[in-house]
Amino acid sequence: MTPQELLQRYAQRETHFSGENLAGAYLSHADLIGIDLSRADLRHANLALAYLNRANLSKATLDHATLSGINLSQATLTGASLNDADLHGAILTGADLRSAALTLADLLDANLSDADLRNTDLSGANLTGACLRGANLREENRRYTANLRGATLRKADLRGANLTGADLARVDLREADLSEATLRSATLSRADLSGANLRGAFLTEADLSQAYLRSANLTHAKLERAILTEADLQNAVLRSAILPDAQMTRAELQDTILAFAQLSRADLSRANLQGADLQYAQLTDAYLARASLVNANLSNANLVRAELSSTDLAGAILKGATLPDGSDGS
Repeated sequence: MTPQELLQRYAQRETHFSGENLAGAYLSHADLIGIDLSRADLRHANLALAYLNRANLSKATLDHATLSGINLSQATLTGASLNDADLHGAILTGADLRSAALTLADLLDANLSDADLRNTDLSGANLTGACLRGANLREENRRYTANLRGATLRKADLRGANLTGADLARVDLREADLSEATLRSATLSRADLSGANLRGAFLTEADLSQAYLRSANLTHAKLERAILTEADLQNAVLRSAILPDAQMTRAELQDTILAFAQLSRADLSRANLQGADLQYAQLTDAYLARASLVNANLSNANLVRAELSSTDLAGAILKGATLPDGSDGS
């Protein structure tokens, strides 16, 4: 089918073009709202700035297609193939992208707010500056797990996004906004979250081992049982963060703000907490074997039953703190 034939038939109110071969078709700026192109072959097609709102593109092939500025709001793209497609500035608000393949796709500044991205493969995709506010990337019964491994999400808007169980290992999330996002049991090992906003984020049981979190904002973040082994949190803000039973062995926490943080039973063995602000922190039963608290501020902190026998406390401020034996640090 030629692009001209498609447009003529659509103009006559025909909308069903399932399975058609439109590879390489030039349909830039076309108005095709509500069209059915399910299972269609659109490889290398040009649909830049086209209107495909509420279109059905389920299981369509759009590999290497030019889709910059396209409007796919509320479109159905389940099982579609968009590998290496150009979606720069595309509008995908409320789109259904379950099980779609977008490996190496360019989604720079794309709008994916409220999109359903369960089981979507975004490995290696460029999502720099993209908006994923309220997007659904959660894992369900170990079946639907979004794959963002190696993707770039620098400065992306992920406020309130559901990323439960998502694979974000090694993802570039520098300066991304993940405030109030749900990342329960997500894999963020070796991810770059420097300067990211994780205020109020839900990171219970998340894997942040060797993650880079320098200068990140984790105020009021929920990190119960999170894995932060060898994570770099220098100059990060974890004021009032909830970290009971967190694994923080060998974590880099120099000059980190942990005032009012809940660190009961946290494993901080061999962690570097030099110059850290731990005022009013709850460290009941915390394990600090071979940790460095040199010049740390532990004023009014609760250290009842904490393991400090091999901890370096040189220059630490313990005014008003409750020590492991219940005595006053003053």
